[in-house]
Amino acid sequence: MGRKKLPIGIQTFREIREDDCYYVDKTGFAQSLVDGGKTYFLSRPRRFGKSLFLDTLAEMFAGNKTLFEGLACYDTWDWDTVYPVVRISFAEGVIADTDQLDRHVRGQLVDNAERLGIEAAPDQDVARVLSLLIRRAEQAHGQRVVVLVDEYDKPILDSFTDLEVARQMRDSLRGLYSVLKGQDAHIKFVLLTGVSKFSKVNIFSGLNNLEDITLVPAYSALCGYTDEDVDTVFAPELDGLDRDQIRYWYNGYNWTGETVYNPFDLLLLFKHRQLRPYWFETGTPTFLLDTLTDRQVYLPTLGDLEASDAALSAFEVGDVSTPALLFQSGYLTIAATRRIGAVVQYRMKYPNQEVRSSLTEAMLGRLRPADRQPPGTDRFTLYDRLVAGDLAGVDTFMRTVFSAIPADWHRKNPIDRFEGYYASVFYACFASLPVDVTTEDASSTGRLDMAVHVADRTYLFEFKTVDHSPTGKALQQIRDKRYADKYRDDGTTIHLVGIEFSQEQRNIVAFDTETYS
Repeated sequence: MGRKKLPIGIQTFREIREDDCYYVDKTGFAQSLVDGGKTYFLSRPRRFGKSLFLDTLAEMFAGNKTLFEGLACYDTWDWDTVYPVVRISFAEGVIADTDQLDRHVRGQLVDNAERLGIEAAPDQDVARVLSLLIRRAEQAHGQRVVVLVDEYDKPILDSFTDLEVARQMRDSLRGLYSVLKGQDAHIKFVLLTGVSKFSKVNIFSGLNNLEDITLVPAYSALCGYTDEDVDTVFAPELDGLDRDQIRYWYNGYNWTGETVYNPFDLLLLFKHRQLRPYWFETGTPTFLLDTLTDRQVYLPTLGDLEASDAALSAFEVGDVSTPALLFQSGYLTIAATRRIGAVVQYRMKYPNQEVRSSLTEAMLGRLRPADRQPPGTDRFTLYDRLVAGDLAGVDTFMRTVFSAIPADWHRKNPIDRFEGYYASVFYACFASLPVDVTTEDASSTGRLDMAVHVADRTYLFEFKTVDHSPTGKALQQIRDKRYADKYRDDGTTIHLVGIEFSQEQRNIVAFDTETYS
C-alpha cells in the first residue's frame, strides 16, 4: 500500500475521499448509532475528529453512496432513502455575547433553509426558526429531518471565566436545544457533540430522550485512532519511526473501552517525523491553568485521581470539579472502572507522555516566577544530569531552582500549604521531562514518595520537611523500608535520594544519597 495524503485540518468527508487521503473508517459506528437509537450526545476533547464524524453522517443521510465504496456501511446502509439534514456548528470563531449568538444561529438556519430549498422565516426568534425549518424540511422532502450540532457548548466555554455571560449563553442554547424535543415527531436522528458534558437539567432540560454515549464502551473509539488503525491504515508512514515511542507519547485516551490516539498528534507526527506535543501546543485554555493554580492542586497526585460517574458529569457554569474539568478537556483519562452497587467509580490518569510532561511544565511556570529562572535550570539540564547519574548536579539544580523563588512568592502563591507547594514544584521539574515518574510508589513495606526511571537508572526519592537542621531521616526511611528491593532485579543502577527541605530557609538542606549497581 502506497502513501496517501495526510488529512491535516480536513474535516470534510467528501474532500478526504475524493483527494485520496488516509481515512480511518468510522462508518460502522455511524451505522450502529442509527440502527440502535435516535437522539444522542457525545463529549470528546478538542481536535478528536468530532466534526469529521458529523460530516460523515451528513453524507450518509444525503445518500452519497459513491463516497463510501469499500467502507463498513457500504453494503448495509439504505442509500435509496435520502433525508434532509440540518447542521448547526459553533466550531469556528468566538461568540462574545447572546446577540452575536443569535445572529450566528439565525445565519446558519437561513443557510440550511437555502440548501434545502425552503423558506426560513428569519423574522422569528431562533427557536421558532428552527422549529419551522424542521417541519418545512420534512414537508418538502418527504422524510423526517436529521439534526447535527457540532461543538454545542463552545459559546459557553468561550465565556467560561465570565460567569454572567456564560450563564446567558447557556440559557439561550437551552431554548434552542429544547426545540429538538418538541419536534421529535418530525426528526429521524439527532447527534450533538461537544467538549464538555453539561448537566441535562441545566442545558438539555426538556430534551430528556437524549442518550449520552460518552462513556459507552462500544463507542470509546468512535473518535480517534486505535493501535490497529495506526498499524494498518497508516502503515506506510511508520518507516523510520519508533513505534513504542509513538505509543508512549500519544496513545492512552480511554472512555471505558478501547484506547485511542488523538488524530491531530499522529497526522503532524507523520508529516514532521518528530515527537512533539502537537495537540497541547494548539491551545491549552488559560482558564484551565488558572483554575488548577487557584485550587491549590497537589501536582504529585494530579495524575491519579478518583471520581464518580456523577462527579464527571457535573459540569456547570461556575461549578465544575477538578477531575471533570481535566477529563472532559482531555488532560486526564480513565485508567480503571469499578462499580459499587449503583455507583460507578473511575480512577483517572494522564493519558500519555505528551499530556503529563506538557501540563506539568505549564503548571511549573505558575508555581515559580519565569523571570527569576537562573541559567542552568532549564528542564533538559536536569534531564542530562539524571541520565548521567550526576547526583551532585541534580542537588545543585534543585537548590538553584528554589533559591530563585522570592520569599514573597511563597506567601502569595495560591498553593500556600508549605509541603504542597514544595512538593508540587519538585514533582513538576521531573514530570515535565521524558522520564517515567511514579508518585506514592507502593511496596509491601510502605509508599515511596517518588520513583523516577530514566535510561538505565532508577531514582528513589523520599522527602521530609524540617524546621532548621537536616536529620538524615529521609534517606534512613528508604533504607528501613527497603524500597529498593522491588527494583534490584530490573538491571538498572539504583540511586537512593533522601531530601530534606527547611521551611525556615525555603530550600533543600539535605540531599543524602546512596547508589546500588
